[in-house]
Amino acid sequence: MGSRYDYIIVGAGLYGAVVAYRAKQMGKRVLVIEKRMHKGGNVYCENIEGINVHKYGAHIFHTSNKEVWDFVNSIVEFNRYTNSPVANYKGRLYNLPFNMNTFYQMWGVKTPQEAVEKLEAQRAEAKALLAGREPQNLEEQAQLLIGKDIYEALIKGYTEKQWGRKCTDLPAFIIKRLPVRLVFDNNYFNDKYQGIPIGGYNKLIDGLLEDVEVRLGKSFFDYDSENKIDYSKDWRKIADRLVYTGPIDEYFGYSLGHLQYRTVSFETTVEDTANYQGNAVVNYTEREVPYTRIIEHKHFEMFGQEVYDCPKSVISKEYSTEWTQGMEPYYPVNDERNNQLAEKYRELAAEERDVVFGGRLADYRYYDMAPVVEAAMKVVLGGPPVP
Repeated sequence: MGSRYDYIIVGAGLYGAVVAYRAKQMGKRVLVIEKRMHKGGNVYCENIEGINVHKYGAHIFHTSNKEVWDFVNSIVEFNRYTNSPVANYKGRLYNLPFNMNTFYQMWGVKTPQEAVEKLEAQRAEAKALLAGREPQNLEEQAQLLIGKDIYEALIKGYTEKQWGRKCTDLPAFIIKRLPVRLVFDNNYFNDKYQGIPIGGYNKLIDGLLEDVEVRLGKSFFDYDSENKIDYSKDWRKIADRLVYTGPIDEYFGYSLGHLQYRTVSFETTVEDTANYQGNAVVNYTEREVPYTRIIEHKHFEMFGQEVYDCPKSVISKEYSTEWTQGMEPYYPVNDERNNQLAEKYRELAAEERDVVFGGRLADYRYYDMAPVVEAAMKVVLGGPPVP
C-alpha cells in the first residue's frame, strides 16, 4: 500500500498546514490529503489581473499573541493592512466599528460626552419598552446595547441577511455585547498585530507545506485509485496517527444526525477601474440589498500609488445562504440543537485512538485564523501510538 507515515493529515487548510509544518520540523514523515485541487482551504487566493483574490471570502489575520504572530511571520512577512470597514445604508456611509466617527455620521455629535448622552437616551427607550423583563430576542438585546437608530441602520438588515432569519426570531445571546468606542478610531480589531501575508496567503501555505507530501483531489472518504487506498478504512495500515480537519459529523458517518451551517456564495467580477470603492470592505446593511458586502481585493495588499499602478480591480459581492449538503460549510449554526449534537460528536471523537480533531469543521466552532494557528501549535506531536 505504499510508504509508512507518522502522520496522515486530512485537509490542507491552515490548521492542517501548521501541524504538518511542525511535524516535518520534528523529522516526522507526513502525508497531507486534500479533497480540493488546491492547498490552503478557505484562505486560498486566486491571482486575477495581478491581484490576490480571496476566493472563499476576506481573510484578515489579527492577534495579540506574539508567539503566533512571530510564527506566521517566520514563514512569510505580513504587511500593515488595517481592517477599517465602511457600512452603506441607503446610500449613506458610516464607519465601523461603532466609534465617534459613526456617532457623528448618525447624530452629528462631536464629543464623547454628547455621544454618551445620545446612547444613554436611546438605551433608556429600549429599557422602558422591556418593562422590567429580560430581552427575548436579538432585536431587543441589540437595542438595549446600542439603541434604535444604529440598530435599524447598521445591524438589523445585515444580521437578517447573514442568518436568513428575522432578528425577532434570533436568540438574544448572539449579540452579548457590542463594542462602543468613544474615540475617532476605525480600526476594527483591538488586537496588537494585524495584516496580510506579503504576496498573499498562498505564500504562507506554500511555506508551511514546503517539502511535505500533499495529495490533491483526494477525499478521506473516497477510494484513491491512484494510490490504491480507502483512507477512512485503511489509514492505520500506512500511518501511526491521523489529524482530521473535516466535518466531525461526516467522520462518524452522520450517525447521530447532520450538523447545520450557513454558507456564503460569491459573485466576483473584474472592474475596468483602478479604484472601485476606495476600501477593502463595504457592508451593505439594508435588507433590500441582497448581498451583505462588497470586497475590493486589491486594498488588502496595495497601498497609495500601487492601487493606480494596477489599472483594473476585482470585486466580490457576498451572499449569505442556507447550507445544504454538497455546498461549502462556512459558519456553524450554534443554536441549542446543533450545539448539543456537536457535543455528542465531540464525545465520540474523544474516544478515537490516535486521532486528533482540529479546526473549524472538526471542532464545529467558528474560528478566526490566529486561534486556528494557536491550536495547531499546541497539538502534542511525537511519542508512541496508543496500542
